[in-house]
Amino acid sequence: MSVEQDIRQAAEWFRDADALVLCAGAGMGVDSGLPDFRGNEGFWRAYPPMKELGLSFSQMANPRWFVQDPTLAWGFYGHRTALYRRTPPHEGFQVLRRFAEQAPKGAFVFTSNVDGAFQKAGFDEDSICEPHGSLAVHQCLRDCGAGIFPASDWQPAVDPKTFRASEPLPRCPECGSLARPNVLMFGDGEWDSARTDAQERRFDEFVGALQREGARLVVVECGAGTAVSTVRSMSESLARGGARLVRINVREPQVPPGNLGLSLGALEALTRIEAALRGT
Repeated sequence: MSVEQDIRQAAEWFRDADALVLCAGAGMGVDSGLPDFRGNEGFWRAYPPMKELGLSFSQMANPRWFVQDPTLAWGFYGHRTALYRRTPPHEGFQVLRRFAEQAPKGAFVFTSNVDGAFQKAGFDEDSICEPHGSLAVHQCLRDCGAGIFPASDWQPAVDPKTFRASEPLPRCPECGSLARPNVLMFGDGEWDSARTDAQERRFDEFVGALQREGARLVVVECGAGTAVSTVRSMSESLARGGARLVRINVREPQVPPGNLGLSLGALEALTRIEAALRGT
């Protein structure tokens, strides 16, 4: 089929859906102006000092830096925190909200992004699953028992040339030790998964109820690549269970047989699907 035919088919699936699962990876944020970390060059364009240090994204996104070099660690995560806080979600998020509001049995978000964009766009906190955690919350580096606490009180101050954070760095409200983001990093055995565990239980309950009822479920996946396959694996698992999958991905739109892959950016694809729904 042509792209236009695929758009019309996706619109028909959305029109007939009882419920939706809205999946998103890093590519979802590109239309909001967030950097694309795909490959070392993309990462180094966003963080030039890391190129001088010879550090890739996966090497930098490692909890060891909070012990070995806290100002570098919090420079990286502080810069991202500030960037995400000031970046408004693009209009595609509102398109997804409108799709969700029209689904008779509701919708649930499943996103590997840690930017809090879906919350900022007005989605219900209790209908969002963030399997990689969130920069909106912190945890104690010492694991003193404080649990997970809000990051909202910390205002990052990061040198734009060195990408190092200045004091005061985030601290645990219980013991005063250095805090770290409640984000699942590479090689991370210390991540406190309690918040995500609760989200995943709600997500499993949502999907389980739909499956028991034989509801018509459509999964729309935006900007989730194969390098970190958390989101794609979830989408394809639901497709194997009978859901229809609409995968929106500029570089990797391939889908299992019987599903739709759109080689478009998230904003363009969602806007065109909504226009097709409206018959314009």
